[in-house]
Amino acid sequence: MIGENRKLLIFPLVQLPEMARGKGVRLQRYRSVGISDAKVFYLREGLIWKDSAGRTFSLAARDLRDWIGNRAEAGRLPPKGFPKNNRFG
Repeated sequence: MIGENRKLLIFPLVQLPEMARGKGVRLQRYRSVGISDAKVFYLREGLIWKDSAGRTFSLAARDLRDWIGNRAEAGRLPPKGFPKNNRFG
């Protein structure tokens, strides 16, 4: 997931609890901004996104270790080539 503050965080889907009722779950730690986009993908296949020009970028699992963390952490600035509109495409 990526926040409006341009911080990317990758965490395992098992850390996202299924809730029947409640207030919700904190996905990423940030101040006064929301979530821009989220994507579910298999880590073994790597992360793939498209930029505003339609070019496809990808990062292998070994290159994503800087962004992998636990749910509710702050995250880090996205890799080079990630769209400025904060969308996975």
